[in-house]
Amino acid sequence: MPIEFVQTLNRFGQQRTPFFFVVDYNIKQFYAQALSTLDPDILYALDAEPPSLKQTFTFEKSFPDFHNYLRKIEAVQEAIRSGNTYLLNLTAPTLLRGDLDLRAIFYAANAPFKLFFKDRFVCFSPERFVKIENDCIMAYPMKGTIDASIDNAKERILNDEKEKAEHVMVVDLLRNDLARVATNVRVKRFRYVEAIQAGEKELLHVSSHISACLEPTWHDRIGEIIADLLPAGSISGTPKRKSVELIEQIEGYDRGFFTGIFGVYDAKGLNSAVMIRFIEKTDEGFVYKSGGGITLLSDPLKEYEEVCHKVYIPVL
Repeated sequence: MPIEFVQTLNRFGQQRTPFFFVVDYNIKQFYAQALSTLDPDILYALDAEPPSLKQTFTFEKSFPDFHNYLRKIEAVQEAIRSGNTYLLNLTAPTLLRGDLDLRAIFYAANAPFKLFFKDRFVCFSPERFVKIENDCIMAYPMKGTIDASIDNAKERILNDEKEKAEHVMVVDLLRNDLARVATNVRVKRFRYVEAIQAGEKELLHVSSHISACLEPTWHDRIGEIIADLLPAGSISGTPKRKSVELIEQIEGYDRGFFTGIFGVYDAKGLNSAVMIRFIEKTDEGFVYKSGGGITLLSDPLKEYEEVCHKVYIPVL
């Protein structure tokens, strides 16, 4: 367990000091600061209302090479056949060409969870990580995406055997994760569909709601709780440790903070989100990172199309 991350968050929790934090998915780098002294070049929103600002962003997309991505899918499926993983989240970078302003994107993006971090990256995520409220910890795994314009899209996504198996595996993974830090784990709502604006398109996502009970002293070990739950199951795989090893072998690029989490502790509870829908400023230009879950039932063309469909800025 990463000692510095755990000790920093535990100290804030033990002192009941409200704080903001951001951490990459395998806890190799993190930032945590008291809200009272938070750097001015960090902007965040959790459970945000739709923005009043209407703005469009024009850019070209250089999607990942299909044949290269296909080879990576084949490598994942071979690892599944070998019994090393059952589900793995495979991601890839898309280069964006255009005059983009990360701060402007933060303000204009229509998403419930948003972060602008020091002009290094912006995310506008539809996925909560965990929420702690009244000594209850809740997780909302999101797994399964379809274009809402497809005929009978809701029925198709809910009846798709590959998507169903993938979602069940992620829910089981999150149930096991929560059982490590809490008691009385329950799936309160299973496989419900939410609509999300994806630029000019509308996408449907499938989510579930899982809850568990924490002891009243959970504040004192908030760092341990978060570290125990990372990485998020929906963006890694199952089993988690081996899936992360395979991700680093197969993906061939550095995710950085993409697929990590950010959140806020207010001395009463905690709210946090998974950093997907993510644009990073690099020496090569702006890079959008996206991905999806791979199983033995995956259709490579559909998986590639999902990676491309997720490259958008959700504006009104």
